[in-house]
Amino acid sequence: MAGKAQGRLRLLLLVAFAVTVFALISPNRSLTLGLLSVAMTLLVMSGAFWILNARARAVRSAGLDAVALFMAKDATPGFITTSEGTITSRNAASLDTFAKPEAETLTAALGDTLANPGSILFRLQQRAQASGSAQEDIAVRGPPLRISVQNMAQDAFVWRIEQVERRQMPRGPETNGLPMVMVGRNDTVLYMNDGARALIGSRAKSLEKIFPSLPVQQGSLNEITTAEGRQKVLVAETPGGAGRRALYFLPGPAGGDLQQGWQVFQDMPVPLIKVAPDGSVQSYNRMASKLIGVQLAEEVHLSQLMEGLGRSIADWLADTVAGRLAQKSEFLRLTRTDKEVFVQVTLNRITEEGEPSLIAVLNDATELKSLEAQFVQSQKMQAIGQLAGGVAHDFNNLLTAIAGHCDLLLLRHDQGDPDYGDLVQINQNANRAAALVGQLLAFSRKQTLRPETVDMRDTMADLTHLLNRLVGEKITLTLSHDPVLKPIRADKRQLEQVLMNLVVNARDAMPAGGEIKILTECVTLEKPMSRDRVSVPPGEYVTVTVSDDGAGIAPEKRQKVFEPFYTTKRTGEGTGLGLSTAYGIIKQTGGFIFMDSELGTGTVFTLYFPALEVSAPAQNRIPKAAAPSRAKHDDGVILLVEDEAPVRAFASRALRLRGYTVLEAESAEAALKTLEDDALAIDVFVTDVVMPGMDGPSWVREALKNRPDVRVVFVSGYAEGSFDEAQTKIPNSVFLPKPFSLSDLTDTVHDQLH
Repeated sequence: MAGKAQGRLRLLLLVAFAVTVFALISPNRSLTLGLLSVAMTLLVMSGAFWILNARARAVRSAGLDAVALFMAKDATPGFITTSEGTITSRNAASLDTFAKPEAETLTAALGDTLANPGSILFRLQQRAQASGSAQEDIAVRGPPLRISVQNMAQDAFVWRIEQVERRQMPRGPETNGLPMVMVGRNDTVLYMNDGARALIGSRAKSLEKIFPSLPVQQGSLNEITTAEGRQKVLVAETPGGAGRRALYFLPGPAGGDLQQGWQVFQDMPVPLIKVAPDGSVQSYNRMASKLIGVQLAEEVHLSQLMEGLGRSIADWLADTVAGRLAQKSEFLRLTRTDKEVFVQVTLNRITEEGEPSLIAVLNDATELKSLEAQFVQSQKMQAIGQLAGGVAHDFNNLLTAIAGHCDLLLLRHDQGDPDYGDLVQINQNANRAAALVGQLLAFSRKQTLRPETVDMRDTMADLTHLLNRLVGEKITLTLSHDPVLKPIRADKRQLEQVLMNLVVNARDAMPAGGEIKILTECVTLEKPMSRDRVSVPPGEYVTVTVSDDGAGIAPEKRQKVFEPFYTTKRTGEGTGLGLSTAYGIIKQTGGFIFMDSELGTGTVFTLYFPALEVSAPAQNRIPKAAAPSRAKHDDGVILLVEDEAPVRAFASRALRLRGYTVLEAESAEAALKTLEDDALAIDVFVTDVVMPGMDGPSWVREALKNRPDVRVVFVSGYAEGSFDEAQTKIPNSVFLPKPFSLSDLTDTVHDQLH
């Protein structure tokens, strides 16, 4: 803390010095006076800061002195240390107990008393920093030690170390009578309980002192060195956290009667099963029975308890018995019907009276397999998103050609023509297909959004009439708005699509009628909100809640509602893209979407959008001039670069009908070849973005080196966001997404020219 304060003080003085230097060299007198005023203010702040810091140090020092004075006459050993463990003060009792006056750190002072004092002291100090104090009883040779620590300041800790009676020690899994050692990452023994010390006969500091042969084979007979010589024990291992592991072992039974040992192993905190070579269960402990369920019994075959190995369990067991198994651990699914449980099974071969047997050590791997399933699901969704983006690109090219040539035909037919209705149908269905492609792009979060400032009250007011028509007469639609609702930034058209999708889903969940409630609120998150594996950062949000009182969604279906093509509706009633599209739009907008549902109660979808700060309205705003009416024909030379021949043919004809001179190129290389003629004047480049060979932005940057004044229109079936960084580096360029109509293309080129 003191170091940080000194750093801040030095920074203020340095800034004041720099401002003074600038003031002295400035030729402007007014600027010189202003900078000197700033420098004086900084110096005054530095002085005040130094005085406050000095007072804080004095108060802190006085407090620590008082603690040291009180501790000096205490009969319990005590220390005062810094956060790095350096001893700043200690009492006489600590010198009498630990007899290390030369020790500069607490770790060194306790080195002869504790096997690994560094990890114990670090753990206690971390807890003290979090909660103010911490205490722990440590078993050592002789009476146990109770170590307590108090956080006096950010750089001062008060430690007391006293002996306690054994009857005061808590009874837990580490002191339940089973011999147990806690081992660190490097096989260092961090802790031994009473049973382990009684068995070994001394305080061991590493596994090498206990096991003549390493590594330890869990679930098997291992030879250990005890006070009475070497003997065999059964060993089970369980994670201890922070890279530690707990080894539980029991002395091997007299006469080699391993079954007797298994009866004692009922209290082991690790699920263990003894399996015959043919796969039948011979014995098991209580933890195994609790994990597997009531179907676990003697003589039951292992294949009846678990599945998912990918091959015969009998072959797996036979390979283990024969020593042919390279990987002893497998992940299997239990056959329990009440819940889904995965276990990690480790097989170890033992010999009992000359006959081989297997010890299966089980670990609950349900959480691990759940995380793996989430990762696989994210990979699958990413692959589907990439596929959707690629399909959308190809379809957009086809739809551009279809809709474009349809526009050309409509120019030559009036409403009285018998073919006019057929052309309109083609055009409308092409637009419907384009909307479906837009949903694919929305799901893959690769659509082009046009964000604007949106007031949710105005948006809902505009949608109310349409939503009432969508829900029908059996359902009541209720809207409620927060009186103080901040605006958000979103694509209004896409936001309306999200709301319509949610309302339609709510309507379909209530075939007999009901009520749909839409509520908008402005909420403030003071701290991050973690939910559904998502963390929503703190800040102000506008929330939109769409709730219904329908049948609800079953628990096993809730995790799939945002997946593409997943629907609970009958064939022909839905595409399964509604909620996945809504999810993609919300995420691309920078918001969050959550779902709550209970069977028989209903479903609630909640949308979170970051709120925008409302700025003061600008004064004396000049009204926009009326846009001039566009001429029927234009002049200009257009270089059209498009690798898709149907799209290039339509775009060329459309631009020529508008009066432009059009030069065509089927590739970027052909376009650059055309531009080698310096006498050729080009007004606008109209180019596809993604093409074989050189892409659109690359060849345009090359061409603009010699023709910097040419304007650019990029067209693409992909979203603008897929290359927006490259586009922003190209001046005077705009983006036109496919599929585009005849008027979209000609109007965009006209705007670029004018």
